[in-house]
Amino acid sequence: MFLPELCGAERRPPRKMVDSPVENIKDGGGFARKASRVSFATLISRILGYIRDMLIANFFGATMAADAFFVAYRIPNLLRKLLGEGSLSTSFIPVYTQYLTTGKRDSSRELLRAALGIFGTVFIILTAGGIILAPQLVSLIAPGFRSDPEKFLLTVRLTRIMFPFLIAIGLGAITLGILNSRSRFFIPAIAPCMLSISEIFFILVVVRYVSPPIRALAYGVVVGGFGQLLVQLVPVLKMEKKLIPSLNISHPGIRKIGRLMLPAIAGLSIMQVNSFVDTICATLLEAGSVTHLYYGNRLMQFPLALFGTAVATVMLPQMSRHAAGNDLASLKEAVSVSLRSVSFLILPASAGLLVFGGPIVRLLFERGLFTPEDTAATSFVLAFYACGLIFYSGVKIMAGAFHSMQDTKTPVKVASIAMIINVILNIIVVTVEPVRVLLSSAGLAGATAAASAVNFLLLIAVFRIRFGLIGGKAVFRSVAKHLIASFILGFFLYYASRYTAPWPDYASVPAVIAGGVALYLGISRLLAVPELEFAGEILAG
Repeated sequence: MFLPELCGAERRPPRKMVDSPVENIKDGGGFARKASRVSFATLISRILGYIRDMLIANFFGATMAADAFFVAYRIPNLLRKLLGEGSLSTSFIPVYTQYLTTGKRDSSRELLRAALGIFGTVFIILTAGGIILAPQLVSLIAPGFRSDPEKFLLTVRLTRIMFPFLIAIGLGAITLGILNSRSRFFIPAIAPCMLSISEIFFILVVVRYVSPPIRALAYGVVVGGFGQLLVQLVPVLKMEKKLIPSLNISHPGIRKIGRLMLPAIAGLSIMQVNSFVDTICATLLEAGSVTHLYYGNRLMQFPLALFGTAVATVMLPQMSRHAAGNDLASLKEAVSVSLRSVSFLILPASAGLLVFGGPIVRLLFERGLFTPEDTAATSFVLAFYACGLIFYSGVKIMAGAFHSMQDTKTPVKVASIAMIINVILNIIVVTVEPVRVLLSSAGLAGATAAASAVNFLLLIAVFRIRFGLIGGKAVFRSVAKHLIASFILGFFLYYASRYTAPWPDYASVPAVIAGGVALYLGISRLLAVPELEFAGEILAG
């Protein structure tokens, strides 16, 4: 923390904010290159994920079976995010890194053995409990399914099939932590491809031999999860010979990991409550609402993962170094640069999804049982998600700023307020008949976007009150230019989509997107947008 600042001591005069974000990332060493490699691996994973989603849409559409699968998959996936990749890996990495850097070789190996044994046992117990209590869990997350016994029983059955996925991904969180602690980032980033590859195989090959066919997809999730674990485990075993799990619960590193996990779980729980509330409310709407919400969210996550997460990954280490050096001016400058860079990358993506979402959804998903009506509903959901995309990204940046100062409580408190707003808006969408009829599942996406906007603005306000200005004029100038360019881009996409409507989607969609990218970059050049150079740095990394 900045103790002098918080105690009211005299602040250092802030350094002048510079307009070029490139000047501020030069000292980042290999962070931009590492981020670009992670982004490349993420891109491959996302492409395979969309191929999988296209196949799911083709074979299962927005049917009762698809709704049952997506609800069943959410249950073990929730525990994975809370106890696995979310809290365990982020808590394990600093502790294990400390053992490595202090030269405690034997103790670090013992920590690995204890972590694999203890957390592996926890995941096995949770899996057994989840299989036994599957009916109660499904009743909790999808109360609307109770009115359809066939749908409810299918969801319970799929939940039981997929719960072992938790074991694989939970242990995978530890192997991910081991590799990242040793600066091995590409393998953990590419490993999720195994999940998509497995699901694609089971859809194309196994589905015809299983009844009901949706069970094949559930089996594919489990096999893919263990494949993802194996990809990471092989290089770990090459680095650490004879890594036999133990139950040494008295190891001090295990206790420290447990203490660090508690606030991480609290923060992640809020995010997951939002997701679960969306799912619960979607089950109370018309059939297919869960699926429409899922596909809309998947498309929104694509630019968020490639751009928002990439910028946060590049800038977070720098903010942490500035915080450790008590250099408040540089940290605020890093926050300003991050916000401007995210705005440059995310606003055109938002415009594209908002205006051109229909053709994209149609190209990716409209085939087989996924009907034109499903395309229209998913595009409507996507439009509302797109309105909140800049806020989702901004929350990542601002939460990272607080985390760099070892303040994990403020983001959790602010997220709690946003969660309450999201729940209230979701209840309005489900219970107020005019809103329900007008918006349906798109209203749930709009509630998420509105709650994220509150989350972001509150984080900005708290940061501003505690630490002063963050270069608001520079941010405003840049965002204004990005908005102008994105507004023109939106007009282009609208009229280009009408002009190319007679073309087949596989030709028109790439052509319009390519033209839109060229137009946005050209307008940015004319407006002298400094973040244009930052984008070049990231791509060159």
